[in-house]
Amino acid sequence: MKSKKRLAADIMKTSPKKVKFLADALEDIKKAITRADIRGLIAVKKIVKSGANEQSRVRARKIATQKSKGRQKGSGTKKGKKYSSVTRKSRWIAKIRTQRKFLKELKESKLVTPSTYQNLYRKAGGGYFRNKRHIKLYLTEQKLFEEKSNNVTSPSVKTEEKKSQ
Repeated sequence: MKSKKRLAADIMKTSPKKVKFLADALEDIKKAITRADIRGLIAVKKIVKSGANEQSRVRARKIATQKSKGRQKGSGTKKGKKYSSVTRKSRWIAKIRTQRKFLKELKESKLVTPSTYQNLYRKAGGGYFRNKRHIKLYLTEQKLFEEKSNNVTSPSVKTEEKKSQ
């Protein structure tokens, strides 16, 4: 029977482990000697090839549901490099968007002059500022905040006045 299984596997181009003999056809299979006999038994479905041994997705589905709840996402689970989960580009996009939004607010509230705004905008695009706080720091150090005529001053100047009182 072992040699017949090997022959059938060779004909079906598969592993002998996947070749199955039907229980009621064992007598016919024992009588089969040649490759032609085995081919005939394959044709009448007395010798069949079992399906592929597929991998179970039960555990994968369980993990997926846990992740949808926010579990299993800690640093111990992450396998990639530093920028595999959040790419350099997406980090840059997030950073530049906040900086540009902040600069736009400053311009609209007339805390900076249009020329200063343009200069800051170019610096932000060139990667000069680390974050929003760095822009504020730069503005106070360079004294680029525009004084308003009706005693309304920059946010940093207001906080300094409160501290002195």
